[in-house]
Amino acid sequence: MSEAPVSEASAPAAPVSRAPDRRPARFATRTRTYVWAGGGLLLLLLPFYLDRFWLQAGLFAMAAAIGAIGLNLLTGSTGQLSMGHAFFLAIGAYGYCVFAADGGDGLTGLGLPTWLAAVLAVLVSGLAGGLFSPIAGRLRGAYLGIATLALIFIGQHVLFNARDLTGGFNGRDVPPLSLFGLTFDDTELLVASVPFGSAEKLWYAALVLLLGCGLFARGVLRGRPGRAMNAIRDHRIAAGVIGVPVARYRAAVFVLSSMYAGLAGVLLALVFQRTVPDYFGITLSLEYLAVIVIGGLGSVSGAVIGAVFVSVLPQVLTRYSDALPLVSAPGTGGIAPGEASRYLYGAAVVAVVLFLPGGLVRVAAGRRFKTDPGEER
Repeated sequence: MSEAPVSEASAPAAPVSRAPDRRPARFATRTRTYVWAGGGLLLLLLPFYLDRFWLQAGLFAMAAAIGAIGLNLLTGSTGQLSMGHAFFLAIGAYGYCVFAADGGDGLTGLGLPTWLAAVLAVLVSGLAGGLFSPIAGRLRGAYLGIATLALIFIGQHVLFNARDLTGGFNGRDVPPLSLFGLTFDDTELLVASVPFGSAEKLWYAALVLLLGCGLFARGVLRGRPGRAMNAIRDHRIAAGVIGVPVARYRAAVFVLSSMYAGLAGVLLALVFQRTVPDYFGITLSLEYLAVIVIGGLGSVSGAVIGAVFVSVLPQVLTRYSDALPLVSAPGTGGIAPGEASRYLYGAAVVAVVLFLPGGLVRVAAGRRFKTDPGEER
């Protein structure tokens, strides 16, 4: 029997391929752009409305974010545990004082232009990291952590005893930064009928530094060096097999992290206007580790989020100690604001490790993935 011809009307329709709908992705991208633009505008306007207390809290957070970005490159992206980050912050802070001071207070000072002193202080911090980098390139894990911990004890001994350089227990004054004819001191400068002091002026300098450091670190992480660093962190032996110079990368990242810490130390010194050795101890190094764990290991934005949380929390508790339960002003009994803040972000570290291993930055990332279907996996 011959088969009956099949009419075109009865033939099954071919499936129609549809291009994926890109509108949600474009909407999410546009929304993020608006959010970033609005956030940037808000940061630019804050000095016109906030008082000195909140501006200083923000400056502390930005300085901590710069140092935390450097530590995140070392620990979060390369897997190298460092307990000596405060040592390199101290080099940046005191290096700036030595290079910029004129020696009028009886302490060593070279009297260089302050902008040059800041650059040299960062370079000296990188040089100190370079001297330690052969050890950093060969040690890993707890062994490197213990080795860098020794830097804290060495640094504290030098800071307390090299009185001609550091001023000893009392520390030394920090010369104000001068750049393009503008001095970042408390001399009032009227901007739109708003008096700008040192905090307002430093705010914009810190914003520029944080933006530059963040973009540079992001470029490193997204490029070939970032892939090599992640390979070293995830599987050191396999990274060496595929041709990654493991020791060289570890040493280079340690130097870069030291320079970030030195820059953070310079900014902290300018905000404090006086350096004291007690500040640059092991507690500061532990706080930086808490910053990158809470914010998110291996993430630039995570370092910024963690720095804001850890730096601003003690300031808020101090400001509102009278209204908060169990928290009292320092020296009046009860739990001091600084001690209470350590309890809180210690608990935050435990909570992040147990329930949010990616850090606070993953909360925002999860929302973005849900908003943008094109990025779902």
